[in-house]
Amino acid sequence: MENDDHMSHARRDETGAAPQPEPRISFWKSRAGISLIIALAIAALLLGFEHRIHLLAGNGLLVLLLLGCGAMHLFMHGGHGGRGGGDKS
Repeated sequence: MENDDHMSHARRDETGAAPQPEPRISFWKSRAGISLIIALAIAALLLGFEHRIHLLAGNGLLVLLLLGCGAMHLFMHGGHGGRGGGDKS
């Protein structure tokens, strides 16, 4: 018992208050997070540069297909707040 009381007293600072834990920084603000953001940005730039032909020209059919999928989703579901499924009795 005396040892436990001594240990809890030793953890307190000069004012007698228990020390506050250090605030944790977000992963994205840490050194590893910033390094990951920079690496992903460089990879995106290189990928965009290497595939600029595909991105900028000749993909009209692909764009129409993707837009058609989104339009069908909205019309078939009636939006996300639309018709539910079945009777609710």
